Amino acid sequence: MPYLLFHKPYGVLSQFGDAGATEHATLRDFIPVPEVYPVGRLDQDSEGLMLLTDDGKLQHWLSDPRFRHPRSYWAQVEGVPTAEAIARLTAGGLAIQNYHTLPCGVAVITPQVPPRNPPIRHRLTVPTAWLALTLYEGKNRQVRRMTAAVGLPTLRLIRVAIAHLELGDLACGAWRFLTEPEVCQLKAIANPQVKAQKPRSARAVSARRSTS
Repeated sequence: MPYLLFHKPYGVLSQFGDAGATEHATLRDFIPVPEVYPVGRLDQDSEGLMLLTDDGKLQHWLSDPRFRHPRSYWAQVEGVPTAEAIARLTAGGLAIQNYHTLPCGVAVITPQVPPRNPPIRHRLTVPTAWLALTLYEGKNRQVRRMTAAVGLPTLRLIRVAIAHLELGDLACGAWRFLTEPEVCQLKAIANPQVKAQKPRSARAVSARRSTS
């Protein structure tokens, strides 16, 4: 079974659309490997790490919110994070669309990241900051809704890790196959939790789940 990582650029749809079916770039424009499907999603306006495979059991574990595997993001936000805002994000319980978030890891960081194309909007009178967030759930546009709820709108969002898999120095728009140790570690984490579950095809799981 193929397992690969992809550094999704801004503006690319997290799907293998038919040529000419959309005016936007899709995974088909970057990944020539047949019969692989994204594990979860990244919004069109988000960037960063995606995992693709045809392993339906692994798809199920990584996409099902019950298993709560970690996903890490860097979010460039508008404004200066206060201790109160960080505490609210970390403690969980933020109400977003009739849902209360779980506790998560949050820290202020100063990452070295290349400019986005197109660049984010700049307001001379409003500073920006970067937050590192590790979530154990995957609600739709959750990071953006969480930061907005504490007065820190997200301007740029990059997913940097899925479980133990990290974006690292994978160039924007590039992909690579997982190494054998990476696959073994991923399966070792997932298998005890899904062995009692009925396996489904990766295509079916991909069609049912969506995270950002």
